[in-house]
Amino acid sequence: MALDSERYPGGGQRLLGLREGARRYWDLASQKGRALASGLYTRLGIGNIPIPDVVHRYAAKFGKDGAWRKALLSWYNRQPLVRLISSSLAGRILASNLFGFGVLFLGILYLSLDSSWIIAAKRDALRTQGQIIAAAVSGNAVVRRDEIVVDADRLPVKSNAMFPLRDDEFAAIKLTIRPEKVAPIFRRLIEPTNTRARIYDRRGSLVVDSSDLLRKGFIDDLQGQNSSADTDPENNLEKEGAAVASGGQAGGGADGSADNRRDRPKTKNFWTRLQHLLIGKELQVYKEIGNSNGQAYPEVREALNGQDAAMLLLNTKGEQIVSVAVPITRLKKVMGVLLLSTPPGEIDKVLAESRSDLWPLAFFAGLASIVSGLMLARTVAGPMRRLSATAEHVSRDITARTTLPDYSDRQDEVGQMSKAFSAMTKSLYERIEASEKFAADVAHELKNPLTAASSMAQSLEYARTEEERGEVVQQIQNELKRLNRLISDVSRTSMLHAQLQRETLEPVKLEAVISDVVSIFKEKAEDGGHRLDYRFVGKASDFVVAGNEGRLGQVLTNLIDNALSFTAEGGRVSVELTTEDGDVFISVEDDGPGIQEDKLETIFSRFYTYRPTEYSSRGNNSGLGLSISQEIIQSHGGRIWAENRYGPNGRVGPPIGSRFIVRLPAMVHRQSRGNGRGLRG
Repeated sequence: MALDSERYPGGGQRLLGLREGARRYWDLASQKGRALASGLYTRLGIGNIPIPDVVHRYAAKFGKDGAWRKALLSWYNRQPLVRLISSSLAGRILASNLFGFGVLFLGILYLSLDSSWIIAAKRDALRTQGQIIAAAVSGNAVVRRDEIVVDADRLPVKSNAMFPLRDDEFAAIKLTIRPEKVAPIFRRLIEPTNTRARIYDRRGSLVVDSSDLLRKGFIDDLQGQNSSADTDPENNLEKEGAAVASGGQAGGGADGSADNRRDRPKTKNFWTRLQHLLIGKELQVYKEIGNSNGQAYPEVREALNGQDAAMLLLNTKGEQIVSVAVPITRLKKVMGVLLLSTPPGEIDKVLAESRSDLWPLAFFAGLASIVSGLMLARTVAGPMRRLSATAEHVSRDITARTTLPDYSDRQDEVGQMSKAFSAMTKSLYERIEASEKFAADVAHELKNPLTAASSMAQSLEYARTEEERGEVVQQIQNELKRLNRLISDVSRTSMLHAQLQRETLEPVKLEAVISDVVSIFKEKAEDGGHRLDYRFVGKASDFVVAGNEGRLGQVLTNLIDNALSFTAEGGRVSVELTTEDGDVFISVEDDGPGIQEDKLETIFSRFYTYRPTEYSSRGNNSGLGLSISQEIIQSHGGRIWAENRYGPNGRVGPPIGSRFIVRLPAMVHRQSRGNGRGLRG
């Protein structure tokens, strides 16, 4: 064996220990660092340290709108792989799935390289086996039939015995290991295992090698050589050891070291390459040196000093070998060294068997990641792509009725987006229809006064007297006033929806608002011979709603003005404010002719006017008042409707008046439902 790189004893076990130790030290250092840095910024006044302008300039370039940041992002987005992944949501999903799988697979690969468990187990087994064999050899055991018998008279005794030495001659310094005595014991102990064992004497000379020992007839050759040798076995062994040592020194000299440096580990497969890459060091290279002096082995030299030694080695093929050297002692004297080593590739074979199962697992895991990514892309990216295509189609032809993909049955975000998209499109189409209808109504309403004014203008040439011409001119002016009023109402109506969306909800005291509006109409009612009454049931604090005070006042103004216009002289208009079940009710009653039953809903339509002949006031009404009032109330989350008032006999006789009712949610009730800011249109 020759060593050409820095010693790396312990192998994977040492790596594992270093990793765990580094993790503990890092956690401890992080805790101490955080405790030390707590408040250090303020205590040391680091915030007052002036920062050079160059740092500010570079920070600005890499800031949110920095030129360098934009250039870097532009370069990154131009990369083919980035463009391929980011071109679609399906690509992003697949890439994220495969990235997670790749991290997991690399982690498993890294953990599979940790062969410390098998190395430690093999090392401990070799050490125990070596200690047993060394004890048997040191006791000069003999073979009898099929069992190993240890000569009790030759075994070491306790140091506190009365006669510590039972064999004075053997207790002398001239203690040697006899090959012909050791070989039978050695063979019987080693043969059942797959381990290679070598014994070196205290000078490092090879005494016996199990690779030769198991060869048939080797023990007989040793006994024959011993009988023909010199009567002093120690002298002969010393000579043979010297010869072997001299040969070993010759083979292990400078040239040998140069050869060792040239023989680097040759990794034979993917696993050993990856292991060397992660470990960052080369293990010692094992090289067979035959009968050379055993002191060329570092573990043998350490064992000659009385210490067990273990090493993890690589042969030139990249196969791992565990080697353990155990001293052979007798009476605390080192007689030699027992060197045990695993066959090359034994550890790699065990690891290869466990790693061979990794590839099918990786294949199926990768396939599962791809399939799950495709399923996710199909269930998420597919619906979003179809919704996007529909939205693009609607944007190109907004008047076309496009059927949206329906995913409302799904309970996830796609279903929520589908519902929101459908509601948005429905609202858009409703607004388009409303705009078209509004435009048609406006055109019709504007056409009427224009047609009337044009006809009267043509009749001027038929007027014979100044009085007739004055009447025609007056009618033309009335139609123009009506047209001007209509245009103003249309303008206010068209802006009403947008204004309601921008306005915010605030607490409004309805009792105070109604009192102010009623006080304004008091004088007008008295001038027209009407009586205007107002009452509320409860406390003023019970009638607080969330809304816009000006808009609610506009609704009350329209309702009271409309009621006074339908009430004959001497009639009464009554305003009442009540609460019920968390809602506030406003009731405006009049003594007018009532409303036809089939017109109770129609009167809230745009430009619709319903006035009997005796209450007709051409040009004073645009038919938008009730429509505007309804839109305002609905934006406050309420409702407005009309009904007729009947006498004591019920619906038997004609109605005695009409009643307009407004329902609004009270402030406390509205907050309990979690409504936020903004009026609803």
